[in-house]
Amino acid sequence: MTMARGGSSIAFHSNRQPLDRAVRVRQRPSPKVVAPDRDRPAHLTAAPLVPDEHLPGRAPTTARPTRLVALSDYDYPLPEGLIARHPLDRRDASRLLVLDRRSGARGHRRFTDWPGLLRAGDLLVLNDARVIPARLFGRKRGSGGRVELLLVRPDAETATDAALQGPAGALTWVCLGQASKGLKAGVVVELDGGAEASILDSMGEGELRVRFAAPESLGALLEHAGTLPLPPYLEREPEDADRTRYQTVYARVAGSVAAPTAGLHLTEAMLADLERRGVERAFVTLDVGPGTFLPVRGEDESQHRMHPERYQVPPATASAFTRARRDRRRVVAVGTTVVRTLESAVQPDGSLRPGPGSTTLFIRPGHRFAAVDALLTNFHLPRSTLLMLVSAFAGRDPVLAAYREAVEQHYRFFSYGDAMFIAEGVAG
Repeated sequence: MTMARGGSSIAFHSNRQPLDRAVRVRQRPSPKVVAPDRDRPAHLTAAPLVPDEHLPGRAPTTARPTRLVALSDYDYPLPEGLIARHPLDRRDASRLLVLDRRSGARGHRRFTDWPGLLRAGDLLVLNDARVIPARLFGRKRGSGGRVELLLVRPDAETATDAALQGPAGALTWVCLGQASKGLKAGVVVELDGGAEASILDSMGEGELRVRFAAPESLGALLEHAGTLPLPPYLEREPEDADRTRYQTVYARVAGSVAAPTAGLHLTEAMLADLERRGVERAFVTLDVGPGTFLPVRGEDESQHRMHPERYQVPPATASAFTRARRDRRRVVAVGTTVVRTLESAVQPDGSLRPGPGSTTLFIRPGHRFAAVDALLTNFHLPRSTLLMLVSAFAGRDPVLAAYREAVEQHYRFFSYGDAMFIAEGVAG
C-alpha cells in the first residue's frame, strides 16, 4: 500500500496487491544504495553550538557541530544486500557496534555482550508500545473500487489502546487512505470482514477523518481483518512470523503502526539477567506513527514537520527517573522513541512529567540532551530524522564513521538488522 502525504509518500506492504496492481514507492531516490552528494548545495543549515558545561539535571552532549551541515551530509552508501529483510532465528543473535560517545572510539561485539556494558544502578527505559494490524481493505459502496485504509490515531484525546477496546463507532479516527479515484467526504467503504468505514472529511496532508461501523470493537475487527504494517524497505509481504518478531517481548500497549525496533533484540532471559545485575527497568509508551517513515526532503531540515505522536509516562517511571538523576545514575534509552519521549517530558528542573502527552520534537544536532545518558539503537535510513537524532547524541562525523565501518563489516541494517550502543567509556 502506498499513501501520499503532503507531496511525499509512505508505503506499507501487505499480503494483498493494492489497487489491483503492485505498487511500491520509495521514500527517497533509493533506500538501497545511497551515494553521498559530492557537490555542496547552495542552501546550507547550521545547528547552534552547545556549551560544554553540564547543566543541572542534564546529561552532557557531544553534538557540537563545527561547520555548516547540508542534508546530503546524512547520506551514506549502503549495498542492497545489507538490508535485513527477515529477522534472525534468535532475537539476541544480532551483532552490536559500540560507539564511545565522548571519544568516538568504536568496538564490535555480539548483542549477547550488551548486559556486560551496563552497570548496576542504570535505569533502563523501554517503549512497551504494541504494533497493531492497522491496515484495512475494502471497496467503495456503489462503484466497487478498491480502498485501503491505515489507522493512525483516534481523533480524540482518548488513549489509542482504550479507543481500540471500545465500540467501533464510538470515536472518529484519523486514517491514511488510498483509492483509485480518491476518497472524498460521503464515501462509504465496505470493509473486508463485514464492517463499514465512512469518510467524513479530509484533514490535509493525506489524512482522513473516518468513522467505523462494526458489531464489535475496532480492536477485534483489526485482529481478524487487519494486516500488519511493515516498513517499505523490507519489500515483501507480511508473514506469520512477523506477528511475533515485529513486536518486542515486552510489547503491551496496543496502538503503534511501527515497532520500536531497538527492543526487538531483547529476550525474556536477557531482561531477567539485567535484573539480576541490578539494572533497574522502567517503561514509557509512544505510539509510533507512519511519520517515522517520512524522509526529510530538500536541503533545509528546519522546514521538516514532525507528525504528532502520543506518549504516556507512568508515574512510576517518572519517580524512577527522578531517583536515578538524584543518585547520578545513568538513564539508558532503548530506542529513539524512548529518547523522544523522555526529552519531550523532561522539565526545566530535571524532573520527568508523568501522564499523557503528544510530541512533535525534532531532535537534530544542536539539541541539548536533558534526560538520556546512553542509547541502544538500530541502524537508520539515510537522511532520516532518526539518523539525525543519533547524530545529535553522538556527533554526525562519529556516527557516519561508525556506519561506514558497519558497512565494511557487513552489519545488517534497519528494523530487523543489528544494533548500536552509544555511551561514554564503552569502546576501550
